[in-house]
Amino acid sequence: MRGLGETLMNGLVGLTIAAAAFVGSHLLLSHPLRAPLVARLRDGGFLGVYSLVAAAAITWLAFAYRAAPTGPTLWTVTNGLWVVVSLIMLAASILLVGSLIGNPALPNPGLAGATSKAGPDVARGVFSITRHPMNWSFALWAACHMAVFPTWPNLILCGAILFLALVGSALQDRKKEALQPERWRDWEQKTSFWPFAGIIAGRARLTGFGLIVPATGALLWLAATWAHIPAAGVPAGLWRWIS
Repeated sequence: MRGLGETLMNGLVGLTIAAAAFVGSHLLLSHPLRAPLVARLRDGGFLGVYSLVAAAAITWLAFAYRAAPTGPTLWTVTNGLWVVVSLIMLAASILLVGSLIGNPALPNPGLAGATSKAGPDVARGVFSITRHPMNWSFALWAACHMAVFPTWPNLILCGAILFLALVGSALQDRKKEALQPERWRDWEQKTSFWPFAGIIAGRARLTGFGLIVPATGALLWLAATWAHIPAAGVPAGLWRWIS
């Protein structure tokens, strides 16, 4: 028992170090180190360095996660929790799909539908929910997987992703405010960091969805939850009740 505890602790320490390196390298390269490295290496060189570091960090994190013993589950996962998590993951899938269409937070795409340098008149689609739909989809994914697979290695892994998604979004706002002060601050006035906060405050309206994004998000959700069966042997989403 003591040997098992020491093995688990050693695995968790290694995983925590790998998770810290994954988060830290991404934040450092995306923010304080980006400008000096671009000035020295130009955009192409920086992208190469960023890609290599990101690949190395993700690989290290993956190997550390696989090497860490699973250990005991920390709480009981009920069917009710699975229902809540499945619905949240459906919403996360829709946010992810919608974020790929005219996302002003992506590298230099401009603001979709801009009619002036101040940006769009209103936030539409998933951007009416939050101006960071992609990162919130990652954050919700991480929180959901923490909820239904409550082991220390998984909490460390998903906690790192959750932290990076939300802190990265906040830092992204600061960076955009510095690079595009008028445009981004105008966009911030029409949107919100927290989901639905802008709608509650009256700055945004739930509009501009159509059918394509929700339908594609639902298909992604169905495919991803089905993939849990061959990949992990754990049915998720609707497949938990119909497989």
